[in-house]
Amino acid sequence: MRKKVSSIPVNKFGDDHSVGISIERIAFDYLPPLGEWEQPERHDSHSFFLLEKGSVTMEIDFQVYNILSPSIIYMHPDQVHRILAFENVTVCAWATHNQNINPVYLKLLDDITRATPIHLNPELFALLSDTASLCIKFAARKKDYLFKPLLNDNMNMLIGLVIAISLESSTPADKLSRPESINKAFREVVSTHFIQLKRPADYAEKLNLSTAYLNECVKNSTGHPVSYHIQQRVILEAKRLLYHSDQSLKEIAAALGYDDYPYFSRLFSKVTGMSPVKFRNKNLG
Repeated sequence: MRKKVSSIPVNKFGDDHSVGISIERIAFDYLPPLGEWEQPERHDSHSFFLLEKGSVTMEIDFQVYNILSPSIIYMHPDQVHRILAFENVTVCAWATHNQNINPVYLKLLDDITRATPIHLNPELFALLSDTASLCIKFAARKKDYLFKPLLNDNMNMLIGLVIAISLESSTPADKLSRPESINKAFREVVSTHFIQLKRPADYAEKLNLSTAYLNECVKNSTGHPVSYHIQQRVILEAKRLLYHSDQSLKEIAAALGYDDYPYFSRLFSKVTGMSPVKFRNKNLG
């Protein structure tokens, strides 16, 4: 049975917090009891998982993925996930905090935050696996001169490879149309300001655009207006808290920027087709 908690647990990934970087290769030849691993959590860092062998079933923000090796999985610190099952697994896992990531890479990570796990062809798998092995060797040489910058450089190389693989099939930023560029900028602002800003006009002001033009660009790019995307981001966070914590409904509404709980409840019902209470009761384990 899924254990309810007062808030979504944040797992401090790995052990080496003196440098803010963690990397290790782990192997499980059989399926042990998952126990605490089945509980939902966030990580306190950007985390990456190179599934080198076996299979894993994960739930990430209410979406279940059956992942076969070789695959790469990236999870942003705000994403909630849990392991449902795994078998004969060898995985290389690495994680680091914002301050250690190349600023260009950090910005690009926002573009792949909701990316699905990527199945790798043999060439890309070998490239990532070999690079991860080299990084693991650097991580073991703690007494070396320039240990931290060397490890950090290699970690960024790994992150850069994952970003490149993820963006390979997408449209390059310099080839986006004007509406697509504006939509991309809008989605980035929503991801960081959805609790404070709820009106389309607030986002238009942030982007130095008229509300009508912002709405036109977003709707042309996605098929939905600005208000839809704001609401979807709020409701995703509400679902996370309703499902993964035992905070009261009023506490959740307040945490998401709504002092008027009845209004929040009506919004949730409108977007999801059920009340917050019904959603929570339906998903109780």
